[in-house]
Parts: sequence; structure tokens; C-alpha cells
Amino acid sequence: MKKNKIEHYSDKEALEFHNSIKSGKIEIISSKPMTTKRDLALAYSPGVAAPVKAISKNPDLAYDYTTKGNLVAVISNGSAILGLGNLGALASKPVMEGKAVLFKRFADIDSIDLEIDSNDPKEIISSIKHFSKSFGGINLEDIASPNCFIIEEKLKKILDIPVFHDDQHGTAIITSAALINALDIAKKNIKQIKIVVNGAGASAMACTKLFIKLGVQPKNITMIDRKGVIYKGRDNLNEWKLPFAINTRNRTLSDAISNADVFLGLSSAGLLKKDMVKKMSKNPIIFACANPDPEITPEEIEQVRKDAIIATGRSDYPNQVNNLIGFPYIFRGALDVRAKTINEEMKIAAVKSIAKLARERVPDEVAAAMGGDRPVYGKEYIIPSTFDPRLISVIPLAVAKAAIKSGVARKKIENFEIYSDQLKQRLDPSVTIMQGINSQIKKNQKRVVFADGEDENTLKAAIAFQKSGFGIPILVAKEKVVKQRLKEIGYSENFNIQIINSTNKEKREKYKEYIFEKLHREKGFLERDCDRLVRNDRVVWGSCMVSCGDADAMVTGNTRRYGQSLQKVLRIVKSRPGEIMFGLNMVVNKGRTVFIGDTTVHEYPSSEQLAEIALSAARVVRLFGFNPKVAFLSHSTFGQPITSRTKHIRDAVEILKKKKVDFKFDGDMQPDVALSEEYKDLYPLSEIVGNANVLIMPGQHSAAISYKIMKTLGGAKVIGPLLIGLGEAIEIAPLRSSTSDILNLASVAAYSAGIIDYSIKN
Repeated sequence: MKKNKIEHYSDKEALEFHNSIKSGKIEIISSKPMTTKRDLALAYSPGVAAPVKAISKNPDLAYDYTTKGNLVAVISNGSAILGLGNLGALASKPVMEGKAVLFKRFADIDSIDLEIDSNDPKEIISSIKHFSKSFGGINLEDIASPNCFIIEEKLKKILDIPVFHDDQHGTAIITSAALINALDIAKKNIKQIKIVVNGAGASAMACTKLFIKLGVQPKNITMIDRKGVIYKGRDNLNEWKLPFAINTRNRTLSDAISNADVFLGLSSAGLLKKDMVKKMSKNPIIFACANPDPEITPEEIEQVRKDAIIATGRSDYPNQVNNLIGFPYIFRGALDVRAKTINEEMKIAAVKSIAKLARERVPDEVAAAMGGDRPVYGKEYIIPSTFDPRLISVIPLAVAKAAIKSGVARKKIENFEIYSDQLKQRLDPSVTIMQGINSQIKKNQKRVVFADGEDENTLKAAIAFQKSGFGIPILVAKEKVVKQRLKEIGYSENFNIQIINSTNKEKREKYKEYIFEKLHREKGFLERDCDRLVRNDRVVWGSCMVSCGDADAMVTGNTRRYGQSLQKVLRIVKSRPGEIMFGLNMVVNKGRTVFIGDTTVHEYPSSEQLAEIALSAARVVRLFGFNPKVAFLSHSTFGQPITSRTKHIRDAVEILKKKKVDFKFDGDMQPDVALSEEYKDLYPLSEIVGNANVLIMPGQHSAAISYKIMKTLGGAKVIGPLLIGLGEAIEIAPLRSSTSDILNLASVAAYSAGIIDYSIKN
């Protein structure tokens, strides 16, 4: 079993992340315009009176007139925070905010965290009961047993919305899906298998109950707690453990594991020994899910068994049992049909849909999003990846159907094909794109120069690049300064990262000669001019490293204006032969992705240049998995009004028509015409109106202004500008970019180095 790299962060870096930009990880924004006096009157007084009166007459209308139908409360009292124990309600808030973020990121569900400062289950039940009307669902989290059982059971009886303790049922659903597929691969019958469950907490009990629902015989399940096997006649078994007591002479894990088909560990590290694994049956199934360290490592298992099917709770091994595969999508399906509860039928539907998804051939676009490797159903792929974009359209669909069939849905779905398409549109496309790029570069590691290595954000990005396993970072910096920066961000000064600068005489001489050969005749540079460039300019040094084969890619910028960095790069690297160079920004807002060019290079591109930019942009957009639909933007639409500024844009469209390109395009048109479907009936002959995803701007000024306004005022997510057409894999970060922005550009640079043929050097 191949182990993947796992990411690590310093405590200081994690604290800074939670305190950057704004404190915490969530915020509330208005979904309606709040600009005019009329807007405010409709939103509050007097306009709000209309929905108030409507809801008072028919409470179900709260789903139509408020956020209730897409709002989940994430609730904890902090009595069992992750693996940290009872640290109190307030200490659980960062975890609960994180859960709320996951709901939004993976299923587009709005969520608010509520921490209840009490260990009395009656008080917690009463609190939730009295504010439950505000929500479409309740997610209980990190509440210690047995209170978690008491609270959930009571709330299910008194509330008419889904109540879901994810620590129990999320784990049970994912584990059950993994079990179904593992049994299929091992050729074992679920009604005949012998299971040992090591651990008797909430998760273990929920898993065992769901195993029984799926067909495992209760007499064939041995549950073990800290005192040993739970057997009939054992003293002091509480009401929750008692149903799992069986008739057996086994008293220890070592006794029970003999000839067992399945081991499920939800306990502590190191409890399953290699000699115990030897005693298991043929083709044993071992789910060692203790976190952060499993009951036994896959490496230890493979030392004694080659026939085992293994899963863990960790992301650095295949077959990760991760609740993230379940809870966002289960709630998505439940909310969409306004379910009164999440019942057993809905859980089993989720189990079967997850198991089935792992057996299906992974489509090309999904393989690309997962990094290019196409996982194949087998021992190392029994459950889908947490980043499989198909999860959003598969699990909610199954859950919604089960809710309707079992009679707990308040709302029907008339057309499930349309519903599936709507689910897919909820995903943030940029996340899938970057996930695919990052997965790809992990497998084909490149050496990436971080030219501004003394800048704090650049240094953090380089560390993240290395720790994430994306590639090999090289810092252009002074070692003394880097060591000081490392201390400031909470890392040891002996951090293992390569540092280089112009004190390296061998490299300095090599790059000086390289530049002299390029610039002696072209610019009239003398050797001393070239030596001065190499000694004093980190961007030039980094560009030479890439051009001379000492690195594969580079990211620079952040400490100076974009144009200044570009001028330095262009002294060393030219555009690829036959291709125009330009800047392309990917902009994501409210689930929609558009690409904007040229944002960085050509101040006023000619008609020919506009056409070439469109051609190259279409090629790049396809690499990101989009079907390009190109709009040439202007202040006019199809020549109205006609001005001297519109003719060259219309000429660019005519140039493309003569080239007979394989993508759709049109222009000139205003941006609202290109992006809004409201204009389709006005311009029915155009296939681009309302559908554009590539916007070719009339000039650099309008392009740069547009994307920066969208980012700053519109809250859009921006990746780029990507430098297209340059002869090497080099990206330039705009001034004052964040660590995340620089990291994304470094990933894109590494990806470009792997997919573009750089054999032709300038």
C-alpha cells in the first residue's frame, strides 16, 4: 500500500490562518440587494410583514421565504473535541466553524455553529428544541457518550427536522460502504462473516447497528471496550452496551481476532498486533480507523499479510474512511426534499450509492479533477475519494429518493435528471480545477523557484508547496534572513528547504555567460552588465535557473509591481515561437467561472492580436476542463453604438471566422449581454449571448480594472493572472498577493512545466 505525503503546519501558522483578514472562518452576507431605500424597506419594515403573516398562517412557507431550507446548525458542547477530550464549549468553536465551512464548500449548505455551555443533556435538548425552528437540520458534533445518544434520541422524537450525530452515523455510513465493497473483492458473504469491533463508543455502536441492518448476523459481531470483550453476563454493562453483548468465551482482542474476517478499529493506536493479524481468516478486511494513528499501520499489516484489504482514517493512505464523503451530501438530499428526519432508509441509500460509485468507471473529467490517475475498483480503491466531484450529484439524489419513498419528505422532486444537474452546479469549479492540478503535480514533482524567498507570504507558500507534496521548492534568498523568517512563523530554522543566491560562484558564472550570449548583440550588453544583473536581481537569477535547466518552473512577484517583474523576466525569456503572450485570469463568483484576457501584457491589442489571444485562451481553458465560449467585449453590442473603438474588435471576430476555429465565439458585445441570459431573446441568433465563459477585453486597462473590481467589491475568487505563451513555466504574482494566491500560481507553474513542451529554447 503506497503511502502519500501528509501535510503539517506549525501552531503559529494555524493561529495566523484563523486570524487573517477576519477573525474566524465564517461570515454572513446578504443574498438580496441592500442598496436602495426600497431594498431596505422590502427586506425589513414594512415589506417583511408580508412573509411574516404568510408564515404565521402556513409554517411550511418558512422554507420559501427564509433561509431555513438551506440552513444547518452545527452544535456541540465541547465534551469530546476531536481527540483532545472535554475542553469546553468555547474551545469547540474553531472545529464547529470548520464543519460549517465544509458544509458550504462541499454541498453549498449554509451553516451556523452553536456552542452550548452545558454538560446536562436535558439543558442541551431544551436549548436545541427552542431554537430549532430556525433551521432545516441539526448536526450534532463532538458530544461525549452517553449524552450524545440521549440527546439525539430525544431530539428525533420531538423535532420535525433531521437530527444527525455525525460522529456516529457519518462514520457508520462510510465504513459500511467500504465494507460492502471489501466483501465483494474478498468474495465473502455478509451473512456469514465474523467481525471484531475494537471500541465501544458512539461511532463503534453506530457502525455495528448499520452492519446488522445490511445483513451481518449479531451473533457474529464481537465488540470490545477498554475492559475487554462485551459478553453476556459481564458486570456493569450500561444500557447502550448491553445490546451488543454476545455468548462467547473470548475475553480479549487476541482471543476474538482468531479467524475473524473483519477488524474495525475505532479505538487507540497500536492495539492490533501483527501476530493477531496472522490469526485472521483468508483475505482479511482491516479497517484501522483510530486517529491520528491507526490501531496498526498498513506497512505493519503487509509485513505479515499480502491478502489484506486495508482502510484507515488517514488521508496519507488509500481507502480513507472520512465522514466528509457523507454528511454534506446526506444533508443536501434531506434538505432538498424538506425531510422530517434522516431515517434508516436514507442512511442505507447513502451507503449503497457510495459503494456503487466506487465500482463505476471513473470518467475522464473526474480523473482529471483527481490528478490524472484513473482509480480502479480494487483493494486500494473501495471507497471514492473525498474530492470526487461526482459525490455531489450521486449521494443527495439517492438520499432524496429514499426520503420520498419512505414518506418523510415534505417536498417531491419531479425530475431527477434536472435535480442532478442542479446539484453539479453547486460545486465551486475553481476548487475542482486546483485539486486536479495539485494531484497531478504530486505525481510528477518539479523544482519550482520562489524568487522572492525572503518575503513572508512567498516563504509560507514555498513551505506549503513542500509540505503538501506538490514539488521541490527552491528559495532565492539569503539564508540568514530565511532562518529569521522561519522563526517568526513558528518553524525551526533548520527547516529542510533549498536556498540559493548569487554567492554561488559556479551558478553566477554560468548565468552571466547565458545572459551575455542572449543580450550582447540584442541589447549591446557587456559582460559586466550581465554580471551585475545576475548578482543584483533575484527575478533574473530565477529566470536563468529555469532557462538553464537548474529548475523546472518559477513564481515571482508580490514584492513589486507586476509590470516590473514582467520586464525582468522578458530580458531572459521570450514568448514561445508562433504564440502570443498575454495574461489570463480565472474568476469564480457564485459558482460561475469566467476567464478574462489580456490582463497584463498588451495595452491596446490589435485585431490580429485579439484573435490570437482568443485562440490561445480557448486552448488553455480546455486544459482546465471547460468548453470555451468566447465573447469579444466592448462598450457596444454588435456595433451599436458605432465608434472608432469598436471596429478593431469586430475585425478580430472576422479574422476568427476565416480561421474556422473549433470553438464558439461572437462580438462585439457588452459584458452584461455576454453573461446574462436575460438578453437571449433580444439576440436569438447568437450562441454566445448569456453563455460566455471567455471574455476577450479590448485593452489591458479594461481587463485589469474589471477583474480587480470583481475581486475587491464583488467577492470573486481569482486565480492568476496566468502568463500564457511565455517560453518557460514562469508565473508572476501581483503585488501583495496572499500565501494562497502564490501557492496556486506555483502549482500552475509546476503543472505547466509538465504539460508544455519546452524543448525549443529561445
